[in-house]
Amino acid sequence: MAVSYCLSRAATAFTAVLLFSFGSVAASHIEVTVENFLRVLTGRIPPSTPRSKRLLSDDRSNILIYMTGHGGNGFLKFQDSEEITNIELADAFEQMWQKRRYNELLFIIDTCQGASMYERFYSPNIMALASSQVGEDSLSHQPDPAIGVHLMDRYTFYVLEFLEEINPASQTNMNDLFQVCPKSLCVSTPGHRTDLFQRDPKNVLITDFFGSVRKVEITTETINLQQDSEIMESSYKEDQMGEELMEPLKYAEQLPVAQIIHQKPKLKDWHPPGGFILGLWALIIMVFFKTYGIKHMKFIF
Repeated sequence: MAVSYCLSRAATAFTAVLLFSFGSVAASHIEVTVENFLRVLTGRIPPSTPRSKRLLSDDRSNILIYMTGHGGNGFLKFQDSEEITNIELADAFEQMWQKRRYNELLFIIDTCQGASMYERFYSPNIMALASSQVGEDSLSHQPDPAIGVHLMDRYTFYVLEFLEEINPASQTNMNDLFQVCPKSLCVSTPGHRTDLFQRDPKNVLITDFFGSVRKVEITTETINLQQDSEIMESSYKEDQMGEELMEPLKYAEQLPVAQIIHQKPKLKDWHPPGGFILGLWALIIMVFFKTYGIKHMKFIF
């Protein structure tokens, strides 16, 4: 079963999604750093790290890495405070290959000059896609007038639109993914690199990376799933003792919601509108000019 690894991003940012065969990695906003990202990929994490923050992959796992945010020639920003370079990323993928942490890897990046991020890759079984070539900007899509910013990048929008039509039994291949956002739609020129990948892209199904089917192994060995009766009785008694020692729970005092809802709004102090005041002054000045003339202006100013 394919699951996701999402790194949330701040205003300008970074999002990474890893789809692989086993496990799920979760990261909060403050944990999204270059160091943590590379540690998760390479497995260089403390022994106390929980399973939810590990990349539990092996040499049979197909991994999808998706990155988006602000970048340039050979780098991508993290949280607008640090950057990851194409060399660091290439070396991390090589460590993953040496440690047998993936079978095939699909790398997708949506950023300005995105093709520069996969130029330094040298590890086998990597296929890479980018939203723009070196020297090109990657543009946004769908502006929201309510908040005054764009909600999504063009390349991401059309890739997502394409993937929403994919089902687990789909025969769509990677060559179809290469064509989802031509320059007429993306404005930039999307690129891809397949020389490190051992299979022909037309024989690689989209569901090899985006599918949600778990691979299973059949074994002839007998597995006993029944617990010993004495162990079950002792665990039951421990649970009962724990419940007896636990203090009774009490509900906190809730806010008087009904009273708050039915409160009458406080009447605001009335102030004359600005246009009314300006009109009144204009009328006073016109009456003064008509009565006394301009020679008495010095008595006003």
